[in-house]
Amino acid sequence: MNDSGQFYLDIIVSASLPVKVVMIILILASVWSWLIIFSKGKILAKAQKTGKKFEEHFWSGVDLNKLYQQVNNNKSTGIARIFTAGFSEFQRKKNSGQISINSVESADRAMRVALSREIEKLEAQLPTLATIGSTSPYIGLFGTVIGIMLSFHALSDVTQATIALVAPGISEALIATAMGLFAAIPAVIFYNRYSDKVERIYSQYDAFKDEFSAILHRQIGD
Repeated sequence: MNDSGQFYLDIIVSASLPVKVVMIILILASVWSWLIIFSKGKILAKAQKTGKKFEEHFWSGVDLNKLYQQVNNNKSTGIARIFTAGFSEFQRKKNSGQISINSVESADRAMRVALSREIEKLEAQLPTLATIGSTSPYIGLFGTVIGIMLSFHALSDVTQATIALVAPGISEALIATAMGLFAAIPAVIFYNRYSDKVERIYSQYDAFKDEFSAILHRQIGD
């Protein structure tokens, strides 16, 4: 470890108990946010990739019954899950002899429910990132205030105040602020980035739902 790293480590180790608690909270928050960032990044990338692949297969002219048999399982997600929800409901109405405009409306409702559930899965843990991003600076600021208060309180026991007496306390206080920003900045950046991705995926899913509903409408017309 270089001298600067050792310097910061010494400050953290020698910090007062309240400031140490704040630092530990911020470290845990930072680790938690990075775990969410990496896992959510993989989930959203997979959702975009599989959605694009399914749409390409869907619009290639494949028979819908064969496609349904291929993707109708408990592991289907994203657009495939929306498709199976709508198609199974449409087929259920058709097999019961109730084929009509209501069949399409029923299928559309089933797809809306599936769409809502899929987006809910993609949005999972994003509120946690938002919370870490918005609260970490204040937690760090709280540690800063505590550290400065303890530093000035220590001056009450001496007859002559010097910068050497308050420097350690102020240093640990500022480290708490820096750690709060270190935890908050990545969380805010990736929350905004992933929220935008989820919005674009939602638009993709919603457009597919409308297009598939139009196809079912035409089947009734036929």
